[in-house]
Amino acid sequence: MPEIVTTPMSYFEVLIEYERPNIKLWLDRAAVVQALFDAFAQWNVKVDDVDILTTGKNSEQGIKFRLTEKRVSFFFSPAACRFTRDNTSWETAQETIEILDTAVATLATKGEIKPATLKTIVALHVQPKSAPFMEILRKIIPAPMAALDDAPARTTAFVLKWDKRKVTIDGSGQIANGIFIRYEREFTADASYEEMAHQLRADEDAIFAMLDVKEET
Repeated sequence: MPEIVTTPMSYFEVLIEYERPNIKLWLDRAAVVQALFDAFAQWNVKVDDVDILTTGKNSEQGIKFRLTEKRVSFFFSPAACRFTRDNTSWETAQETIEILDTAVATLATKGEIKPATLKTIVALHVQPKSAPFMEILRKIIPAPMAALDDAPARTTAFVLKWDKRKVTIDGSGQIANGIFIRYEREFTADASYEEMAHQLRADEDAIFAMLDVKEET
């Protein structure tokens, strides 16, 4: 029977790279910032929630909005934009899609950019209700590695990468008796947000099934 787990911490990110950079977003961006500010008004954005980032590489400089009530941030530069949300769940997925769509659609129209790729990240810190975390992770340790020593392993980490996908599983460094799961997938711009959410949910379900765990309901 699957071990029941809770998810005390979670994170979602999507990095959207443009088909080509728009250098005007460095200098002539007041109209874009105002349009985004107006679009975010329904989520109670304030002037103090807008930051101008001027350090780092050119691609890291731009404008960042924070929607504090929703634990959302949205950053744009001349080459890409990034949407993040903390404490996400599948119950709030539709709201996340609505905010993301508002941000990207406004930027695309006012900033004259066109998305090319969408690189998503979901990160979870899950906590078993009863079993030690290593009891769960031990199931997926390759036998040749487990045979290297007779003593039981104290922790372990796994990283598996494909062309447009990556999965990382490790012991959590932030949650006691926790497991860190991070799964990434790249989508093309013609994928809808609903299709992306469906695929990411399937990815998570497959990882949970492999670990033989189930989210508490």
